[in-house]
Amino acid sequence: MKIQQYSAKFQRIEEIIATTLLGEIPSLLLGPKLRNFAYRSIFARLDSPVYIQNGVEFISTDCIEIGKNVFIFKGVRIDARGNKNRIYIGNKVAIERNVDIGSLDNTSIYIDDETFIGPNVCIAGPGNIRIGKHCMIASHSGIYANNHNFADPIEPIRNQGISRQGIVIEDNCWLGHGVTVLDGVTIGKGSVIGAGAVVSKDIPPFSVAVGIPAKVIKSRMGQGLGVGD
Repeated sequence: MKIQQYSAKFQRIEEIIATTLLGEIPSLLLGPKLRNFAYRSIFARLDSPVYIQNGVEFISTDCIEIGKNVFIFKGVRIDARGNKNRIYIGNKVAIERNVDIGSLDNTSIYIDDETFIGPNVCIAGPGNIRIGKHCMIASHSGIYANNHNFADPIEPIRNQGISRQGIVIEDNCWLGHGVTVLDGVTIGKGSVIGAGAVVSKDIPPFSVAVGIPAKVIKSRMGQGLGVGD
């Protein structure tokens, strides 16, 4: 046990040194190339080439896997700390500025190939989250795979624990600006979620959904639905 603790501390020290020394080198001074080379020793996997802009924060890099041709821009924070966690970012994923991706214990966050995550998006466990290929998540959206328990009116809500069911966003989905996706939801393949919607229930494949809570207003397969359906 002590050997494992020392090993974990050493890994964290190595991570801090590498990201502190190299993390703020500007792009114009070959920062991305230096990070692409040096970070391979501290990540669970880091393919090449990868573009990591200066000002990106990583925590528990030994639990983070990053594929080829990934772009991660300034202000992004990816936090994999906790027990048995894994954050996977597939090939040709782009993560725009100030995105926050975080997990707690026993969490898997999987972002598949060629997905775009817009600025100021929050993706948070501890429930498992899977985002498919070719998805577009617009700015200021939130994907929250947990829910606070609050059955006891006397006990502080923060002390009552959480539930976790997980979230699945299937391939080729488009979430508009400011969409919120709540725990336990599956958004079917090819669906479009309108700006500002709150998705609290499953959305069938190839649907267009809008509103709070989000309701399906039509199918992309050519079958229209009334707003009240």
